[in-house]
Amino acid sequence: MHMGVMAYPLRYALADLALALSRAVADPAEVRSTAAHVAADMIGDGAGVQLLRDDGRYEEISYHHVEDDRSGPLARVLDRAGQAPDDEYSTTLAASRRPIVLAGDSAAALATPEHGVTAAVLCPVIVDNTYCGYLILTRHTPDAFYSTPEVELARDIAGELSLAVSSARAQERLRASEERYRRVLETIPEGVLQLDPEGVATYANEPIGVVLGMPRSELIGVSLRGFLDNVGQKELERRITECRQGRSTVGATRMMRADGSRRSVRMSMMPIRDDHGDFAGVLCMITDTTDHIDARGLKRQLDHLRRLDSLGQLIGGLSHDFNNLMTVVAGSADMILSSVAEGSPEEQLAKDILDAVSTGRTLTHQLLAFGRSEGNRPEVIPIPDLLTDVQSLFSRTLGERIGLDLTFGPDVWPVKAERGPLEQALVNLAANARDAMLHGGMLRVAATNELVAPGQLAEGAPNGKLVHLVVTDTGTGMEDEVRKRALEPFFTTRPTAAGLGLATTAGIVQNLGGHIALESKPRMGTTVHIYLPAAEERPQPSGERKDKSAVIGRVLIVEDQPDVAQLVQRLIAPAGYEISVATDALTAVTQVASGARPDLLITDVVMPTMTGPELAGALRTHQPDLPVLYMSGYTAASLGPQLQLDENSMLLEKPFTRSTLLGAIRSLCGPQPMPGAAAS
Repeated sequence: MHMGVMAYPLRYALADLALALSRAVADPAEVRSTAAHVAADMIGDGAGVQLLRDDGRYEEISYHHVEDDRSGPLARVLDRAGQAPDDEYSTTLAASRRPIVLAGDSAAALATPEHGVTAAVLCPVIVDNTYCGYLILTRHTPDAFYSTPEVELARDIAGELSLAVSSARAQERLRASEERYRRVLETIPEGVLQLDPEGVATYANEPIGVVLGMPRSELIGVSLRGFLDNVGQKELERRITECRQGRSTVGATRMMRADGSRRSVRMSMMPIRDDHGDFAGVLCMITDTTDHIDARGLKRQLDHLRRLDSLGQLIGGLSHDFNNLMTVVAGSADMILSSVAEGSPEEQLAKDILDAVSTGRTLTHQLLAFGRSEGNRPEVIPIPDLLTDVQSLFSRTLGERIGLDLTFGPDVWPVKAERGPLEQALVNLAANARDAMLHGGMLRVAATNELVAPGQLAEGAPNGKLVHLVVTDTGTGMEDEVRKRALEPFFTTRPTAAGLGLATTAGIVQNLGGHIALESKPRMGTTVHIYLPAAEERPQPSGERKDKSAVIGRVLIVEDQPDVAQLVQRLIAPAGYEISVATDALTAVTQVASGARPDLLITDVVMPTMTGPELAGALRTHQPDLPVLYMSGYTAASLGPQLQLDENSMLLEKPFTRSTLLGAIRSLCGPQPMPGAAAS
């Protein structure tokens, strides 16, 4: 027995072991070897560490004997590498979590007779409350045994080993996690900067070095202010303040590169908190938008603009009546023309009238072309989505001389509306602001939640939970009498304008049950306040409707272009639907005729063998109440009589986003299933 070691105070020996293990923590093999050496030296004669691998089987033993030449042979005979922990000793250690002390025959059975194991202790190693292997001690002198204090010491060593293994594994997990995030930050195309509370860069990825024209290593420790002009620097201050208060901001700005050239960028800023929840800086995502204004991007934006319900029902009705009126005027002028002498003043007057009618007709055609047809239904729109989506439209409307800033908290309530008209209402406000800021300026759009008492805003205005949108420009502003009339149709102070922008916006806001108010002073700019009712939480459907929404899960997609079908499938799959796809209408009819029962049909309108409405008709002979979501690159107006929408169907115009697609499905069919939940 090694009684000499007991003279050295145990607590110091264990402290030395803890220190040695903490130094070895980066290398699991060294942790095992250190523990085996110390246990052999302190307690004797031999000690080994046998731990489990990630796959649940034992890894190679680390074994050391005080007589070095015996270490190798004993390690080989005691090693359980590759075996499962289902033997009697392993299961007992895992269940009791107490040492097993062996002597005589049971100790000898651990190895072959020539190794002469006469006594042994097996101590479980418990990591994060889970059995993880054992520390084994062996003696080889006749009649050897382990005393109770030695067994307790073995337990203490196993305890120190447990802590070291736990640390080593946590460090390994942390390293893997950091590596994964580093790879993400290095491979995304956006520039990423981390700023301290003063706006100085503490981290920069490769793409931001490209945007700013200098190596990213040189960006660390540099203030972002150096890349912004005076206006940009003031904006940065304001945005860091927003982040300090816990809000994220997104907006467009101009940055100066190291070589003096300028780039247009879109900058999203999110607050970073430290371990105590205090403000520790800002994470910036910076996208270079300078080169995005290519022909394809422009065409997409123009298509989008054309499809917006810019002038809504007001313009549709006005255009219709105006065209009727013009028909009468033109007919009368024609009759005058046929009954007056050539060259007479009357002939000239009649020709002037006809020219004016022609101009009027062109104007109404332009107005009608700009509107989007019926076919949409209200959807629940998250305000951050809405503002982020209209940002590119705003930038295009405002041009380069006007800065844009969008501010909203993550907890802004959603609203229920048709997306097209609501987007157009905001774009109209941006266009008005642009016309008031001919020499450049700043447009700010902010969204907040407000609880409004009845009568607080104005007579007939909404109350309760409202989303308050504030659109502020730094333009010329309005005199009081102009401000009072600004929302009237056809009222304008510009000779070339029709005076419908603000009137249309007011019409759209009122249709949504909202309220609009203007605040303006000459030379001080204009602020438009829009209050929209927050969307109600969808009530739990009851009765028959409840059963219907409970089984929404099976979606049939019919689209003759496989890539589009695949896209739709990819967009809705995460919402938990069970999806089948047919690239041919006849296949879909066969499937349903032979017993398939989808809860929703998503189909293109124009297809080679059969149109979408014809397919819907065929499937509804088997399933009369089947909801149908049509997709088309055409508007409802241009599809004309091909498409008759009923209560149980709607049209989604291409291109669409995931949120508009899921929103459309929600308004047709009710709530989505949970991802991974089986359709019941």
